[in-house]
Amino acid sequence: MAVPGTFALGGDLVVGRSGFGALRLTGDGGWGPPADPDGARAVLRRAVELGVRLIDTADAYGPGTNEELIRETLHPYPEDLVIATKGGQCRPGPFSYVPLGRPEYLRQQAELSLRRLGVDRIDLYQLHRLDPTVPAVEQFRALAGLRADGRVRHVGLSEVTVEELELAREHVPVASVQNRYNLTDRKHEAVLELCEREGIAFIPWHPVGKGSLAREAGVIPEIAAELGATASQVALAWLLHRSPAILLIPGTSSVAHLEENHAAAELELSDEQYKRLDAITPV
Repeated sequence: MAVPGTFALGGDLVVGRSGFGALRLTGDGGWGPPADPDGARAVLRRAVELGVRLIDTADAYGPGTNEELIRETLHPYPEDLVIATKGGQCRPGPFSYVPLGRPEYLRQQAELSLRRLGVDRIDLYQLHRLDPTVPAVEQFRALAGLRADGRVRHVGLSEVTVEELELAREHVPVASVQNRYNLTDRKHEAVLELCEREGIAFIPWHPVGKGSLAREAGVIPEIAAELGATASQVALAWLLHRSPAILLIPGTSSVAHLEENHAAAELELSDEQYKRLDAITPV
């Protein structure tokens, strides 16, 4: 089973399906700059060298330091590099994220992200979380306004249900959904299926369950041994085979681990191997 290598994000931004999530390039708890700034810059440069054309960040990562690091390291960006960022969460401290979706805050944060990234328009701006204290429609309309004003090219959402995604699409075109999803956590199966039907990118976060999949599901290391791969590579390869709408953004602070993750896109699962993996978590 080979998998297609690209996806047209928003219908017009063609990216490889193996991207990079930059959260790990921050301090402990997603707070402050990375402990090894030179190492973090090396990871970003190597990602681009490997052909990664989708880098995912957020204003909350640092906060702010992650976007600044990307600009310092990669600007001026390759023409085909898509930088996706997020807004809609404030940071009281390390490990702490609080949804904040007031329209004026979302606009402010988008402007700050534009400045930190050094761009005139954000390729993909994602609502990091829906704020339960603000009507969802107000948050979606704020994103629509940013798009109409040319400050963002495409809009994405994170951790939404089918109903929330459908409501959002009544107010703004949605190019991507970033929900937690992996081999042992498939509660968003219906969201993935809707995304696939509608040509919306589905970007799973925690795609290998913080590295726990190899311990939780024996079939993964078994298939890894059959393929001469790592358990994490098998978990990532299953995601790519699961749906053509899936874009991967595994994160790491290690060049070696980055190269390992990126190589997962080259793994070909047999039909029998795919079925064994798919049976781990019935849906």
